[in-house]
Amino acid sequence: MVKSVVEILAGLALVAVPSVAVSLVLGQPLTEPVGVVLGRIAGAAVLALGIACWLAKNGGQNRTTIGLIWALLFYDFSFVLILLSAHVRIALDGIGLWLVVALHSGLGVWSTLCLSKMKQQAVPT
Repeated sequence: MVKSVVEILAGLALVAVPSVAVSLVLGQPLTEPVGVVLGRIAGAAVLALGIACWLAKNGGQNRTTIGLIWALLFYDFSFVLILLSAHVRIALDGIGLWLVVALHSGLGVWSTLCLSKMKQQAVPT
C-alpha cells in the first residue's frame, strides 16, 4: 500500500505540474513543450504503476503479484541509476534529489525483501 501511495502521488504530480515535479528532483524545469508532454506521459505511467500496486495489495503470492514486484524492483533500480547518472554526468541536483534516491532505494530493498519472503514461504519445509 505504501508503494501505491508513493507512485500515485508522484504520477499525479507529474501529470498536473510536470515542470515543477522535475525541477524539485533535478533542479531544472522542463522548458520545452516536448519535455512537458514527456513528463506527463511519464506521470501517467507512474500513476498506472501506483494503481496496479493498489489493486494488487491484497493479491497474496500469485504469479501476477510476484511479477508486479519484480517490475517495481526493476523500476526502482533503474530510477535510482538514472538519477545518479544525471547528477554525476550533468550535475543535475534539485532539492528533492537525495530524498527521491533514498526513497526509491528503500522501496527497492523492500521489494527485494518481499520477493525473498515469498520464496521462503513457497519452499516446503
